Amino acid sequence: MTPAVSAVDGSATTAPRRTPGASSSRKVLQLLLAFSERRWEASVAELAATIGTPVATTYRYVALLKELQLLEEGRAGHYHLTSQVMPLARAAQLANDLVRLARPAMEEAARELGETVLLFQQFGDAAVCADRVECDRAMRFTFEPGHSVPLGVGASGKMLLALLPEIERDRRLAPVVERRGTVVRDELKHALENRYSVSSGEIDEGVWACSVPVYAYGRRPTVLSMAGPAARITEEARRTAITALQEYATRIERTISSYSL
Repeated sequence: MTPAVSAVDGSATTAPRRTPGASSSRKVLQLLLAFSERRWEASVAELAATIGTPVATTYRYVALLKELQLLEEGRAGHYHLTSQVMPLARAAQLANDLVRLARPAMEEAARELGETVLLFQQFGDAAVCADRVECDRAMRFTFEPGHSVPLGVGASGKMLLALLPEIERDRRLAPVVERRGTVVRDELKHALENRYSVSSGEIDEGVWACSVPVYAYGRRPTVLSMAGPAARITEEARRTAITALQEYATRIERTISSYSL
């Protein structure tokens, strides 16, 4: 059974069922997914704490992944992913038809706005960059596909969190409020009512970003974002960027709708 994903129209969704008899397999995959750009190496003890298994059990999982050449030991007692996983990332990108459908509009948006344009999707508690089109200007903002930020952080993370169905949004919002305070509730309300979210220096110092929703029924929450150095993006340019992104998002929605017919 394919796990259910959150509907971007705010309708209720069915929570994915846990596959019976797959506890160990689940833990191995959770261990593999524990690595990210924010934690590219970890000790067995750290991994054990992350996935909630005894250290001895975690050693067995690490040994299995080493055998499959997915993990290797770097500095003493710390492990990291190998290049063996890179084709998986490329395969995932190629299989994402939304990326292919959105790409022409993203390229045009990057040329018109003169800044980096990105496509983000929600996976669990993270906003994951699915694609990126860079501009030709100096001081480019680089955010690699596959890079993720927590929901509720940055323009993309806030817009994606706002798009979730109310029950799921409230559940995922609780830890965000603990970290950032109740101001985030007002930011999400503004994002929903106005169809855009902005941030300045929340993820990278000196970077301004804006994000707008891409409504695609039956697909996981998706947003179109723009980011660049705050110093060169005037107030007028920021207003222009938000309006332009909303228009490009609408174009992407129409393309997806035509493709789905």
